[in-house]
Amino acid sequence: MTATPPAALPEHAVDCRACDSLLDLFRRQVARHPERPLISQRRQGRWQAQSWGAVAEQVDHLAAGLVAQGARPGQRVLLLSENRPEWLIADLAIMSAGGITTPAYVTHTVDDLVHLLSDSGAEIAIASTAALGARLLAALPRATACRTVILIEPVDDTPPEGVRALSWEAVLKAGEGQPRPASEAGLKRTDTACIIYTSGTGGAPKGVMTSHGAILHNCHGAQQVLNDLGLDDEIFLSFLPLSHAYEHTAGQFFPMSVAAHIHYAESVEKLAGNMLEVRPTIMTAVPRLYELLRQRTLSAMAQQGRVKRWLFQLALALGRRRLAGPLPPYLIPLDRLLDRLVRAKVAARFGGRLKALVSGGAPLTPEVGEFFTALGMRLLQGYGQTETGPVVSVNPPGRVRLDAVGPPLVDTRVRIAEDGEILVAGELVMQGYWNNPEATRAALDAEGWVHTGDIGRLEADGHLAITDRKKDIIVNSGGDNIAPQRVESALTLEREIGQAMVDGDRRPHLVALLVPDPGWLAELFGDDLPEDPEEVAADPTVRAGLEAAVKRANGRLQSIEKVRRFAIIGDPFSVDNGLLTPTMKIRRHAIRAAHGPRIEALYR
Repeated sequence: MTATPPAALPEHAVDCRACDSLLDLFRRQVARHPERPLISQRRQGRWQAQSWGAVAEQVDHLAAGLVAQGARPGQRVLLLSENRPEWLIADLAIMSAGGITTPAYVTHTVDDLVHLLSDSGAEIAIASTAALGARLLAALPRATACRTVILIEPVDDTPPEGVRALSWEAVLKAGEGQPRPASEAGLKRTDTACIIYTSGTGGAPKGVMTSHGAILHNCHGAQQVLNDLGLDDEIFLSFLPLSHAYEHTAGQFFPMSVAAHIHYAESVEKLAGNMLEVRPTIMTAVPRLYELLRQRTLSAMAQQGRVKRWLFQLALALGRRRLAGPLPPYLIPLDRLLDRLVRAKVAARFGGRLKALVSGGAPLTPEVGEFFTALGMRLLQGYGQTETGPVVSVNPPGRVRLDAVGPPLVDTRVRIAEDGEILVAGELVMQGYWNNPEATRAALDAEGWVHTGDIGRLEADGHLAITDRKKDIIVNSGGDNIAPQRVESALTLEREIGQAMVDGDRRPHLVALLVPDPGWLAELFGDDLPEDPEEVAADPTVRAGLEAAVKRANGRLQSIEKVRRFAIIGDPFSVDNGLLTPTMKIRRHAIRAAHGPRIEALYR
């Protein structure tokens, strides 16, 4: 299947089809909007903006400074930083110098950095904070190709012998007055823009080579889909890691393509406050965040008085009824009243001017989408993966389906293989895995189709529906195929359950590892909440609450999907302990390795 022909462009958008590279896109916007704000960061208690022209000047200086340090076309440059203005400046400067940006997650360990540096062969690395700089320097003795480190903030540690450690300001200074690198003018859509390492849900990360054209393709497709929102003077709040393909494209280059103003969130913990200050118009996030926001909203409402709880439930009920079809005339006045009394207050918690919430990076549970939509928040689920730019499809604002991920983007080909696997082709497709021809052949066939590993179907209305991951499908001892994500979503919809992983391959039934929801535990114990997570897990009241939650979830599942037994895990799955990816997807192989004995005990 191929998407429909393109429509007109938004007013401030650059025609990405005409751009030779991502730098070409950037330069076109600089020429049109030199004084318009591009990026902002909260410093010294206020948001400080930098214009397109100011950013362009820094990009030019850094690019020339990188060339002075030996950067050359095709060279990989590791970028280790949290979301901040220097991330965008460095990314563009690396490309301007002809290099290939190789992002690293701020959660990467020294061993992780050794793998990325060694596998990519990066000879230059950039680090932001003192802690990240120290971690990078600690990795260099085992990654001997990297000889130059650029530090955005100073580090006390002494660099290894033979390694030059330069300050960000010094490299910028070295580039002042120097000509723009000649390599920028020669960039083509087919050149590699970045090597983004997959987050490793199923093993060692692989470096996905993404071209300038793949990201430009995604930006043009997103412009077409979201044009109905009236794209004009958009405000983005960037908080997902820019080292992930989703945020790199949807949170950086797409906003640039429509001349949006990007604000960098201070942290996930301060996200709620930042939303109230910035008042974003479009927000991109992963399903797990929306699940958490739903749980927190329900918990907050449970503490309200009877009248407010009743009004909230009524707004939800009428919103859900409206999803099934037009409301009868006698309910319309009440529904409009609830818009003011309930839905407007929910919207205000997100800043009050959101045009759309966009969900990607993992499947969104329909109940979560229904929850926000019923409360008046437009939620557009999309689909993709690092190997496809990363966006393949997204729900158009005028044709939203909560049980599907939208039609393919314009100029994107999608077909379903005989075994149900989703195959994708077009300019968005990766160039292969860096330094890994065997993995490339397994994922990218000779005809240019990426084998996504996802199972799905194309609906009659053109929407793509995802049913599960091919590798994650559980085949029980009776030969039944079970989608674990569906079961886990049913479990985590219950307020008592914060996280879940189900298991049962070649077993007679399913079992689960459950992490209690922190908010529920706080309500349950109050000031007496034990500090020891294992003490919490062993508490009989906690087990009783989770048993009731599992029973309710099982009531919505088929017989073969029901969870028969479960174990309680005291310590949550997290990025820090290696059990979650940076976009909050569970790492099944790592959880099995960490909690294998508990899983086995559930079958005894």
